[in-house]
Amino acid sequence: MNTAQAVRVVRRLTVLELHGMHSLLLWVVRRRHGVGEGARPVSYTGPQTAMLFGLLFVAVLETVALAVLIPWPAVHAAVLFLDVYTVLQVLALHAACVVRPHVVGADGSLRIRYGHLLDLRIPAAAVARARVERRYPTGKRIQEHPDGSLDLLVGSQTTVTVELAAPVAFVRPLGRRVEVTTAVRFHADDPQGLVAALRTAPRTGVTPERTAPSPHPGRPA
Repeated sequence: MNTAQAVRVVRRLTVLELHGMHSLLLWVVRRRHGVGEGARPVSYTGPQTAMLFGLLFVAVLETVALAVLIPWPAVHAAVLFLDVYTVLQVLALHAACVVRPHVVGADGSLRIRYGHLLDLRIPAAAVARARVERRYPTGKRIQEHPDGSLDLLVGSQTTVTVELAAPVAFVRPLGRRVEVTTAVRFHADDPQGLVAALRTAPRTGVTPERTAPSPHPGRPA
C-alpha cells in the first residue's frame, strides 16, 4: 500500500468513525436515518443483537477487572482508554444498525444497509425480482462472487434475494467501489414484509398505459 492509498484508508476510517458517533446520537434521541416520507423501514439486527450485547458485557467486565488489577497509573489510563473506546465502538455499531435500517422507497427502490459500514442503493428500475430465500453461507460478512452476485450476512444468514435488471454499485468499508450485476442476497428481520413492499410499490419511470378518450357525446335530440 503506497502513501496515497494509506491516506485514503485513514480518511475513510475517520469518516466511518464520525458516522458511527452520529448514529449513536440518533439512537439516543430515537431517530432514524434516511427513511423518507412513504418509505418502509425494515430492520435486520435480530440475529446479532444478543452477540453484540454479550461482547459489550465482556468489554465492560474487562474494564472493571483491569481497573482493579493494574497498579500503574499510566498503564491503567492507557488500558482504560482502549476499553472505553471498544465499548463505544460496539455501541456505535449496534446503534448504526438500528437507526440505519433497510428502506423500501415509496417509488419501489431499495436501500440495503449494514449500519454505517455499507449502503447499497437499488433503483426501482433495477429490481427485476425479489423473493424470500433463507440461506446460511459461511465466511465474511460481505461476500462478492464471480457470477456478479453479492451476499451481505447478518448472523451468518441471508433471508431475501433480489435479482437485478441492471448493475448497481456500492462502496466497501475501506473505500473500494464494487459493482453487482446479477443478484443481492441479504438479511431482513421481516423478509416477507420487505418482499411484499417491493412487489406492491409503484415503479417510477414506468408510464401506465392510457385508455383512449371517451367520444364526445352528441347533442341531445
